[in-house]
Amino acid sequence: MIYGLAVLALSFLAGQWLGELVGSWLGINANVGGVGFAMIILMLIQDKLERKGWMRADMKIGIDFWNRLYIPVVIAMASVLNVKSALSSGSLALVAGVLPVFLGFAVFPYLIRTFKKD
Repeated sequence: MIYGLAVLALSFLAGQWLGELVGSWLGINANVGGVGFAMIILMLIQDKLERKGWMRADMKIGIDFWNRLYIPVVIAMASVLNVKSALSSGSLALVAGVLPVFLGFAVFPYLIRTFKKD
């Protein structure tokens, strides 16, 4: 379970760093999508470990356990901060909210095709 926690912590820290980086690129002093990046990184790492056969049952249990407890709390905390930042940022917040949705719609079919081939 410790390795599962380590994978989750690594993905969370990398996601938060990416969120801060995106926020600074957009010129706002906020974390933009850090939790979302963390979840994507976690899914990619977990998929990579499973494909290579390195994902043991106890690692999966550790990741699943902390996903169920920790990530919903982090998402709730981040959403409150994001709403406060969005209200003070004006139209940039609208662009920062709408743009990832459209990018998600554009990338999602590609991801489905990629993972269906395997």
